[in-house]
Amino acid sequence: MEGATIAVSSRLTAAGRGEASAAWRTETIDQLKLEREMMLTRRFVATLSLCLSALALGGCETTTAGGAVGADRSQLMLVSSEQMDEMSVQAYAKLKSEASAKGVLNKNPAMLQRVRAIAGRLEPQTKIFRPDAPGWKWEVNVIESNELNAFCMPGGKIMVYSGLINQLRLSDDEIAIVLGHEIAHALREHSREHVSQAIAAQAGIGIGAALLGLGQGSADLAGAGYEALIATRFSRSDEAEADRIGLELTARGGYDPRAGVTLWQKMINASQGGRPPAFLSSHPTEASRVQQIQALLPTVMPLYVATGGHR
Repeated sequence: MEGATIAVSSRLTAAGRGEASAAWRTETIDQLKLEREMMLTRRFVATLSLCLSALALGGCETTTAGGAVGADRSQLMLVSSEQMDEMSVQAYAKLKSEASAKGVLNKNPAMLQRVRAIAGRLEPQTKIFRPDAPGWKWEVNVIESNELNAFCMPGGKIMVYSGLINQLRLSDDEIAIVLGHEIAHALREHSREHVSQAIAAQAGIGIGAALLGLGQGSADLAGAGYEALIATRFSRSDEAEADRIGLELTARGGYDPRAGVTLWQKMINASQGGRPPAFLSSHPTEASRVQQIQALLPTVMPLYVATGGHR
Protein backbone atom coordinates (compact mmCIF):
# COMPACT_ATOMS: atom_id res chain seq x y z
CA MET A 1 0.00 0.00 0.00
CA GLU A 2 2.81 2.32 0.88
CA GLY A 3 4.42 1.66 -2.53
CA ALA A 4 1.18 2.48 -4.31
CA THR A 5 0.91 5.76 -2.46
CA ILE A 6 4.45 6.67 -3.40
CA ALA A 7 3.74 5.82 -7.04
CA VAL A 8 0.59 7.96 -7.13
CA SER A 9 2.44 10.80 -5.47
CA SER A 10 5.22 10.51 -8.01
CA ARG A 11 2.73 10.61 -10.87
CA LEU A 12 1.02 13.70 -9.38
CA THR A 13 4.39 15.38 -8.94
CA ALA A 14 5.33 14.56 -12.54
CA ALA A 15 1.97 15.86 -13.74
CA GLY A 16 2.51 19.05 -11.82
CA ARG A 17 5.93 19.44 -13.33
CA GLY A 18 4.42 18.87 -16.77
CA GLU A 19 1.75 21.51 -16.23
CA ALA A 20 4.33 23.94 -14.92
CA SER A 21 6.55 23.24 -17.89
CA ALA A 22 3.66 23.78 -20.33
CA ALA A 23 2.74 27.02 -18.59
CA TRP A 24 6.34 28.16 -18.73
CA ARG A 25 6.55 27.38 -22.45
CA THR A 26 3.32 29.29 -23.12
CA GLU A 27 4.54 32.24 -21.10
CA THR A 28 7.89 32.17 -22.87
CA ILE A 29 6.23 32.06 -26.30
CA ASP A 30 3.94 34.97 -25.35
CA GLN A 31 6.95 36.92 -24.11
CA LEU A 32 8.84 36.26 -27.33
CA LYS A 33 5.81 37.37 -29.37
CA LEU A 34 5.57 40.55 -27.33
CA GLU A 35 9.27 41.26 -27.74
CA ARG A 36 9.01 40.64 -31.50
CA GLU A 37 6.04 43.00 -31.78
CA MET A 38 7.91 45.65 -29.80
CA MET A 39 10.98 45.18 -32.00
CA LEU A 40 8.85 45.51 -35.16
CA THR A 41 7.13 48.58 -33.76
CA ARG A 42 10.47 50.23 -32.94
CA ARG A 43 11.75 49.31 -36.39
CA PHE A 44 8.59 50.69 -37.98
CA VAL A 45 8.84 53.99 -36.10
CA ALA A 46 12.53 54.36 -36.93
CA THR A 47 12.02 53.49 -40.61
CA LEU A 48 8.98 55.70 -40.91
CA SER A 49 10.83 58.61 -39.32
CA LEU A 50 13.74 58.17 -41.72
CA CYS A 51 11.47 57.90 -44.74
CA LEU A 52 9.33 60.88 -43.81
CA SER A 53 12.44 62.89 -43.00
CA ALA A 54 13.83 62.03 -46.43
CA LEU A 55 10.54 63.00 -48.04
CA ALA A 56 10.44 66.24 -46.11
CA LEU A 57 14.04 67.15 -46.92
CA GLY A 58 13.45 66.39 -50.58
CA GLY A 59 10.12 68.19 -50.83
CA CYS A 60 10.21 71.20 -48.48
CA GLU A 61 9.90 74.61 -50.05
CA THR A 62 7.97 77.82 -49.68
CA THR A 63 5.64 78.81 -52.50
CA THR A 64 5.48 82.55 -51.85
CA ALA A 65 7.44 85.53 -50.65
CA GLY A 66 6.25 86.98 -47.37
CA GLY A 67 4.84 90.28 -48.59
CA ALA A 68 4.04 92.92 -46.00
CA VAL A 69 1.97 90.50 -43.91
CA GLY A 70 4.64 87.78 -43.73
CA ALA A 71 3.51 84.46 -45.21
CA ASP A 72 6.43 82.27 -46.24
CA ARG A 73 6.12 79.12 -44.15
CA SER A 74 8.07 76.12 -45.41
CA GLN A 75 5.78 73.51 -46.99
CA LEU A 76 6.03 69.82 -47.82
CA MET A 77 5.60 69.46 -51.60
CA LEU A 78 5.87 65.99 -53.15
CA VAL A 79 3.90 66.66 -56.35
CA SER A 80 4.65 69.30 -58.95
CA SER A 81 2.70 72.48 -59.62
CA GLU A 82 2.31 71.28 -63.20
CA GLN A 83 0.51 68.14 -62.06
CA MET A 84 -1.87 70.14 -59.90
CA ASP A 85 -2.48 72.68 -62.66
CA GLU A 86 -3.35 69.90 -65.10
CA MET A 87 -5.86 68.41 -62.69
CA SER A 88 -7.27 71.88 -62.06
CA VAL A 89 -7.76 72.58 -65.77
CA GLN A 90 -9.64 69.31 -66.21
CA ALA A 91 -11.81 69.76 -63.11
CA TYR A 92 -12.63 73.38 -63.97
CA ALA A 93 -13.55 72.50 -67.55
CA LYS A 94 -15.85 69.76 -66.26
CA LEU A 95 -17.49 72.14 -63.80
CA LYS A 96 -18.08 74.76 -66.50
CA SER A 97 -19.45 72.16 -68.90
CA GLU A 98 -21.90 70.83 -66.34
CA ALA A 99 -23.01 74.34 -65.35
CA SER A 100 -23.45 75.34 -68.98
CA ALA A 101 -25.51 72.23 -69.69
CA LYS A 102 -27.80 73.18 -66.81
CA GLY A 103 -28.05 76.77 -68.06
CA VAL A 104 -26.54 78.27 -64.88
CA LEU A 105 -23.15 79.46 -66.14
CA ASN A 106 -22.70 83.24 -66.38
CA LYS A 107 -26.43 83.94 -66.57
CA ASN A 108 -26.05 87.46 -65.20
CA PRO A 109 -23.71 89.47 -67.47
CA ALA A 110 -23.61 92.43 -65.07
CA MET A 111 -22.55 90.26 -62.14
CA LEU A 112 -19.98 88.46 -64.27
CA GLN A 113 -18.50 91.77 -65.44
CA ARG A 114 -18.43 93.01 -61.84
CA VAL A 115 -16.63 89.95 -60.49
CA ARG A 116 -14.16 89.86 -63.37
CA ALA A 117 -13.35 93.56 -62.94
CA ILE A 118 -12.56 93.05 -59.24
CA ALA A 119 -10.48 89.93 -59.94
CA GLY A 120 -8.68 91.86 -62.69
CA ARG A 121 -7.43 94.39 -60.15
CA LEU A 122 -6.23 91.70 -57.75
CA GLU A 123 -4.43 89.44 -60.25
CA PRO A 124 -1.52 91.85 -60.97
CA GLN A 125 -0.92 92.22 -57.22
CA THR A 126 -0.08 88.54 -56.92
CA LYS A 127 3.44 89.37 -58.15
CA ILE A 128 4.24 90.57 -54.62
CA PHE A 129 3.99 86.98 -53.45
CA ARG A 130 4.82 85.07 -56.65
CA PRO A 131 6.40 86.62 -59.74
CA ASP A 132 4.94 83.85 -61.92
CA ALA A 133 1.33 84.27 -60.78
CA PRO A 134 0.30 87.24 -62.97
CA GLY A 135 1.12 85.04 -65.96
CA TRP A 136 -1.21 82.22 -64.90
CA LYS A 137 -4.07 81.39 -67.27
CA TRP A 138 -6.64 83.08 -65.06
CA GLU A 139 -10.33 82.34 -65.53
CA VAL A 140 -13.25 83.90 -63.67
CA ASN A 141 -16.81 82.61 -64.00
CA VAL A 142 -20.06 82.77 -62.05
CA ILE A 143 -22.53 79.97 -61.39
CA GLU A 144 -26.16 80.92 -60.77
CA SER A 145 -26.95 79.19 -57.50
CA ASN A 146 -28.28 79.96 -54.03
CA GLU A 147 -25.18 78.34 -52.61
CA LEU A 148 -22.87 80.65 -50.67
CA ASN A 149 -19.56 79.56 -52.12
CA ALA A 150 -16.46 80.63 -54.03
CA PHE A 151 -13.06 79.10 -54.71
CA CYS A 152 -9.88 79.44 -56.72
CA MET A 153 -8.37 76.25 -58.09
CA PRO A 154 -4.62 75.85 -58.66
CA GLY A 155 -3.39 78.02 -61.51
CA GLY A 156 -6.01 80.77 -61.03
CA LYS A 157 -9.31 79.08 -61.93
CA ILE A 158 -11.91 81.13 -60.03
CA MET A 159 -15.58 80.26 -59.58
CA VAL A 160 -18.08 82.38 -57.66
CA TYR A 161 -21.63 81.33 -56.82
CA SER A 162 -24.21 84.10 -57.22
CA GLY A 163 -25.87 83.30 -53.89
CA LEU A 164 -22.78 84.51 -52.06
CA ILE A 165 -23.15 87.98 -53.58
CA ASN A 166 -26.94 88.20 -53.64
CA GLN A 167 -27.86 86.73 -50.27
CA LEU A 168 -25.12 88.52 -48.32
CA ARG A 169 -25.49 91.72 -50.37
CA LEU A 170 -21.74 92.00 -50.79
CA SER A 171 -20.07 95.27 -51.66
CA ASP A 172 -17.21 95.40 -54.15
CA ASP A 173 -14.79 95.62 -51.22
CA GLU A 174 -16.27 92.49 -49.66
CA ILE A 175 -16.16 90.60 -52.96
CA ALA A 176 -12.49 91.59 -53.20
CA ILE A 177 -11.91 90.11 -49.73
CA VAL A 178 -13.50 86.83 -50.84
CA LEU A 179 -11.52 86.68 -54.06
CA GLY A 180 -8.29 87.70 -52.34
CA HIS A 181 -8.73 84.97 -49.75
CA GLU A 182 -9.38 82.28 -52.36
CA ILE A 183 -6.57 83.48 -54.64
CA ALA A 184 -4.26 83.27 -51.62
CA HIS A 185 -5.02 79.55 -51.28
CA ALA A 186 -3.87 79.12 -54.89
CA LEU A 187 -0.76 81.25 -54.39
CA ARG A 188 0.26 79.22 -51.36
CA GLU A 189 -0.69 76.01 -53.22
CA HIS A 190 -2.54 74.65 -50.21
CA SER A 191 -4.21 71.96 -52.33
CA ARG A 192 -0.81 70.77 -53.56
CA GLU A 193 0.44 70.74 -49.98
CA HIS A 194 -2.50 68.63 -48.82
CA VAL A 195 -2.01 66.13 -51.62
CA SER A 196 1.66 65.89 -50.63
CA GLN A 197 0.77 65.31 -47.00
CA ALA A 198 -1.59 62.54 -48.06
CA ILE A 199 1.18 60.94 -50.14
CA ALA A 200 3.57 61.07 -47.18
CA ALA A 201 0.96 59.52 -44.92
CA GLN A 202 0.20 56.79 -47.45
CA ALA A 203 3.92 56.05 -47.69
CA GLY A 204 4.04 55.65 -43.93
CA ILE A 205 0.98 53.43 -43.94
CA GLY A 206 2.54 51.21 -46.62
CA ILE A 207 5.81 50.89 -44.72
CA GLY A 208 3.94 50.08 -41.53
CA ALA A 209 1.79 47.49 -43.25
CA ALA A 210 4.87 45.74 -44.66
CA LEU A 211 6.83 45.75 -41.40
CA LEU A 212 3.90 44.65 -39.26
CA GLY A 213 2.84 41.94 -41.66
CA LEU A 214 -0.45 43.52 -42.71
CA GLY A 215 -1.94 42.72 -46.10
CA GLN A 216 -2.54 45.27 -48.82
CA GLY A 217 -6.22 45.32 -47.90
CA SER A 218 -5.38 46.53 -44.41
CA ALA A 219 -3.09 49.23 -45.81
CA ASP A 220 -5.79 50.33 -48.26
CA LEU A 221 -8.32 50.49 -45.46
CA ALA A 222 -5.98 52.57 -43.33
CA GLY A 223 -5.33 54.86 -46.28
CA ALA A 224 -9.03 55.29 -46.95
CA GLY A 225 -9.55 56.16 -43.30
CA TYR A 226 -6.84 58.79 -43.47
CA GLU A 227 -8.29 60.33 -46.61
CA ALA A 228 -11.76 60.50 -45.06
CA LEU A 229 -10.54 62.04 -41.82
CA ILE A 230 -7.97 64.74 -42.56
CA ALA A 231 -6.93 64.95 -46.21
CA THR A 232 -9.89 66.97 -47.49
CA ARG A 233 -9.95 70.32 -45.65
CA PHE A 234 -7.73 73.32 -45.31
CA SER A 235 -6.10 73.63 -41.91
CA ARG A 236 -6.33 76.59 -39.58
CA SER A 237 -2.82 77.64 -40.57
CA ASP A 238 -3.90 77.54 -44.24
CA GLU A 239 -6.88 79.74 -43.47
CA ALA A 240 -4.78 82.16 -41.44
CA GLU A 241 -2.33 82.46 -44.35
CA ALA A 242 -5.18 83.02 -46.82
CA ASP A 243 -6.60 85.74 -44.59
CA ARG A 244 -3.24 87.51 -44.35
CA ILE A 245 -2.36 87.33 -48.03
CA GLY A 246 -5.94 88.03 -49.10
CA LEU A 247 -6.07 91.24 -47.08
CA GLU A 248 -2.84 92.46 -48.64
CA LEU A 249 -4.04 91.63 -52.16
CA THR A 250 -7.28 93.49 -51.45
CA ALA A 251 -5.47 96.57 -50.15
CA ARG A 252 -2.93 96.66 -52.98
CA GLY A 253 -5.78 96.30 -55.47
CA GLY A 254 -7.39 99.47 -54.13
CA TYR A 255 -10.17 97.84 -52.12
CA ASP A 256 -10.79 98.63 -48.46
CA PRO A 257 -9.36 95.80 -46.32
CA ARG A 258 -11.67 96.81 -43.45
CA ALA A 259 -14.37 95.03 -45.47
CA GLY A 260 -12.79 91.82 -44.16
CA VAL A 261 -14.44 92.50 -40.81
CA THR A 262 -17.91 93.14 -42.24
CA LEU A 263 -17.63 90.18 -44.61
CA TRP A 264 -16.82 87.66 -41.90
CA GLN A 265 -19.50 89.10 -39.63
CA LYS A 266 -22.00 88.49 -42.43
CA MET A 267 -20.64 84.97 -42.90
CA ILE A 268 -20.90 84.18 -39.21
CA ASN A 269 -24.48 85.49 -39.08
CA ALA A 270 -25.37 83.40 -42.14
CA SER A 271 -24.11 80.27 -40.39
CA GLN A 272 -26.25 80.76 -37.28
CA GLY A 273 -29.54 78.97 -36.87
CA GLY A 274 -29.02 76.63 -39.81
CA ARG A 275 -26.56 74.92 -42.08
CA PRO A 276 -23.27 76.82 -42.46
CA PRO A 277 -22.56 78.14 -45.98
CA ALA A 278 -20.44 75.83 -48.13
CA PHE A 279 -17.83 78.60 -48.21
CA LEU A 280 -17.48 78.15 -44.43
CA SER A 281 -17.26 74.35 -44.48
CA SER A 282 -13.54 74.45 -43.73
CA HIS A 283 -13.31 78.01 -42.42
CA PRO A 284 -13.27 78.75 -38.69
CA THR A 285 -16.11 81.10 -37.80
CA GLU A 286 -15.32 82.13 -34.24
CA ALA A 287 -15.02 85.78 -33.28
CA SER A 288 -11.24 85.42 -32.96
CA ARG A 289 -11.13 85.31 -36.77
CA VAL A 290 -12.44 88.85 -36.96
CA GLN A 291 -10.01 89.91 -34.23
CA GLN A 292 -7.09 88.50 -36.22
CA ILE A 293 -8.16 90.45 -39.29
CA GLN A 294 -8.49 93.62 -37.22
CA ALA A 295 -4.97 93.06 -35.91
CA LEU A 296 -3.65 93.05 -39.51
CA LEU A 297 -5.33 96.31 -40.53
CA PRO A 298 -2.50 98.59 -39.32
CA THR A 299 -0.19 96.69 -41.70
CA VAL A 300 -2.40 96.71 -44.79
CA MET A 301 -4.23 100.05 -44.48
CA PRO A 302 -1.18 102.08 -45.64
CA LEU A 303 -1.09 99.92 -48.78
CA TYR A 304 -4.73 100.77 -49.44
CA VAL A 305 -4.19 104.47 -48.82
CA ALA A 306 -1.24 104.43 -51.22
CA THR A 307 -3.65 103.43 -54.02
CA GLY A 308 -5.82 106.48 -53.35
CA GLY A 309 -8.13 104.83 -50.84
CA HIS A 310 -9.46 106.72 -47.83
CA ARG A 311 -9.04 105.94 -44.18
